[in-house]
Amino acid sequence: MDWNDGYVADLDYPAAYFAEQSPGVLGVACILNGVEPVPPDRPFTYFELGAGMGLTSNILAATHPHGRFYSNDFNPAHVASARQLAEEAQLDNITVLESSFADLAAGKVDLPPLDYITMYGIYSWITPANRQCLVEFISRYLKPGGVVYVNYNALPGWTRTLPLQRLLLEHANCNPVPRLAQLEQARDLARKLAEAGAACFDGSKQLDYRMASLARDKAGYLAHEYLNSGWEPLYHADVAGGLAAAGLDFVGSADLPLAFEDDYLTAQQQALLSGTADARWRETLRDYLLNTSFREDVYVRGARSMGQERQAGWLARLGLVLTSVAEAAPQPEVAAGDDGVALRRLLDALAPGPRTLAQLAGLLGESLQAVARLAARLAASDKAAFFFPGGETADPAPAMRLNRAIAAQSTFGDHYQALAAPLLGGALNSGLAQRLVYQCLAHAPEEAQPDANDISGRAASLLQGHFATCVPGSAGEAALHALREGLPRTVAAILARRLPIWRTLRML
Repeated sequence: MDWNDGYVADLDYPAAYFAEQSPGVLGVACILNGVEPVPPDRPFTYFELGAGMGLTSNILAATHPHGRFYSNDFNPAHVASARQLAEEAQLDNITVLESSFADLAAGKVDLPPLDYITMYGIYSWITPANRQCLVEFISRYLKPGGVVYVNYNALPGWTRTLPLQRLLLEHANCNPVPRLAQLEQARDLARKLAEAGAACFDGSKQLDYRMASLARDKAGYLAHEYLNSGWEPLYHADVAGGLAAAGLDFVGSADLPLAFEDDYLTAQQQALLSGTADARWRETLRDYLLNTSFREDVYVRGARSMGQERQAGWLARLGLVLTSVAEAAPQPEVAAGDDGVALRRLLDALAPGPRTLAQLAGLLGESLQAVARLAARLAASDKAAFFFPGGETADPAPAMRLNRAIAAQSTFGDHYQALAAPLLGGALNSGLAQRLVYQCLAHAPEEAQPDANDISGRAASLLQGHFATCVPGSAGEAALHALREGLPRTVAAILARRLPIWRTLRML
């Protein structure tokens, strides 16, 4: 086997921020599922496996100055990018490592006991031997009560699309050409098979979605999704069984609304599950009911269940804040009938500023559990976000330094599409125009009133560097021209709607 153990290493994985890996979201997931979280206000240690370019780890380090972070990837280009970003932001609480899973499992890296271990897009994309290394690493380093986040392609939801992945992988293996050429040829082959009426491609929403993704998504994502030789969708029962060897107990999903079964399971389905005593089998049956194709599991080493009074105490202290302007925010897709009214009332209650769930329960005349359920749905639709007490007083300087570094890189590249938000202990996904406007605001005098025309002109100048790397006449160049032409309107909208949120989240 090559140095990369069959994992795609000749195309960079796109940099992205994944909120599910944040201590805040993982803590909320534990609380909603009735399990004691790691106390977020105390010093803690955090390790991200397979961190790619390190955007998530850098953001979390910047927004948690009291935490100690470790970010690891085996790809030297990814490691160099992550280290550069940390250095530019002057973050002194993150260490970026270049180690194999085998070396980590064997204890060849000097590490402290860990409170959090997270991995995104790793577990079902690597070989079984490397999965075993991850289990051994967790067993070696995770503290009792520590939290693990792991996502993976899941069965039975992937069943109908397994042949598509095998087609792409075998086609690549039989065509030793550069990776980009392999992908283009594979796309063309899949399209031709579908047009020729291949029966294998008939009648599945999941397959239709994957075919659309194949035609639409970037090469880096597609290569990492489909062309790893260790790629294997997994049943929850098998994942939970493997992680049990490290003393892990399944808690719930980092997809927060899944803590509330009434929202997505019928009474008949809930009755079926309620008669299932074995937790792994119960969760696997749920995947059959929902045809789950992707899971975001949260585990705790030695999970401690909370009583209702203890859970209510945690819920009462949680904060909720808008992350989009209420007037401009469409209703979440699930909002209908009475729930739609309740969600709108909750958005209206948040319009003056952040509130605790206890305050919202009092304002709305609802129970804490009812408010938490609605808040989870708003968070899942990116209309609002939870935060823990202490976010209002955490030092925002590291996050602002990181944001300035990201904004500066945005004048010539578009890798890092997020800005750190100290109040959240996380980030907001932010488009190129937003990051260019942020750069203009970050370098303006603090007391200065933003001038939309001035900022539009400066943002247009900052955008010029992107044209130098565009292929003349390409779709990318056309998109940049459209962005530049629309800047006056875009900047005005950012100043009116986004800037107040940035200030509330202590980003400026």
